[in-house]
Amino acid sequence: MPIDLAKIKAIDVHVHAEVSCHDPEDPVMGKFFDAASAYFKADRKRPTIPETIEFYREREIAFCLFTVDCESGIGAKRVSNYEIAEIAAKHDDIVIPFASIDPRKGKFGAREARDLVVNHGVKGFKFHNIMQDIHPADRVGYPIYEVIAEFKLPAIFHTGHSGMGTGMRGGGGVRLKWGQPMLIDDVAADFPDMKFILAHPSWPWTDESLSMALHKDNVFIDLSGWSPKYFPKQIIQYANTQLKAKMLFGSDFPLIKPEKWIEAAADAGFKPEVLPGIMKDNAAKLLGLT
Repeated sequence: MPIDLAKIKAIDVHVHAEVSCHDPEDPVMGKFFDAASAYFKADRKRPTIPETIEFYREREIAFCLFTVDCESGIGAKRVSNYEIAEIAAKHDDIVIPFASIDPRKGKFGAREARDLVVNHGVKGFKFHNIMQDIHPADRVGYPIYEVIAEFKLPAIFHTGHSGMGTGMRGGGGVRLKWGQPMLIDDVAADFPDMKFILAHPSWPWTDESLSMALHKDNVFIDLSGWSPKYFPKQIIQYANTQLKAKMLFGSDFPLIKPEKWIEAAADAGFKPEVLPGIMKDNAAKLLGLT
């Protein structure tokens, strides 16, 4: 059953699947979860995928669900893209499956990407270059981007500071430089048929994301990972004006609950007439739901 936009209140484009239905939590990733929970002051217990679906169904919010494949970057086993796609297919009135493939998997990763799109209904992709320890424009990842572009799908790229590794010894060994938004600009220029979603307010490089979204028709911004009450003022300024059709609601669940984000957004300075677009309409158009 496809998503009925009349029956949902919002679309959350940034929801993590961090617990497999089949495998135990990876101990390497567990250390990053410990640190992220402390940083966000969030519950350390991660919800299962069925628990996440029930959580969002109760709130009448559709959502994009993905894991993060950082097997090369930090050596942590990922939650299977196929597991996410399989369970999403059973709940396709509320769940939009995204996949994550480590760019270092190159041509073999491109084979997986094509299979996931053609045979398993995946609607987009997620990259976290900080955790994957790779420049977004490294040519090894281009075969994966070529598949995404061929099907004109969106891809979410983490930008800005990362709660993953914050407070760990040496930041967990991950490098914040790979979160600079402008590093993605070459890829956005090289793949004009691919839709780029720059995740988070991108601090301390907020203005770079705003510039890219102004400049390129295939670049968008999701507002996840921060409470709106802490947004840099220029985020609100551009959301209310030139980028009102480019801003997307995202929570970063389970670290930030969608209702907390929505509550804070009501007092953040967004114009009432732009909120429907941010909360649902912009994402519905981007994801091909309208």
